[in-house]
Amino acid sequence: MEKSPITLYGTTWCGDCHRTKAFLDDRKIPYREIDIEQDEAAAELVMRHNDGKRRVPTLEIAGRYYGNPSIAELRSLV
Repeated sequence: MEKSPITLYGTTWCGDCHRTKAFLDDRKIPYREIDIEQDEAAAELVMRHNDGKRRVPTLEIAGRYYGNPSIAELRSLV
């Protein structure tokens, strides 16, 4: 069964975002990236799914949202 595409909500300055992108890139896992500092609707979505916090990266995987997942959690998700 093919995994659903991943959307990564992040910022350009976020170290955890860079770590997550490197993890996905190293494994050639495709994702769509949205900068929440350039997209207010995306920032609101991130806050809605993270108890009002602008937690990045927030990943949407198969319709579920994960706020700053650890590498171990990423391994189990993708």
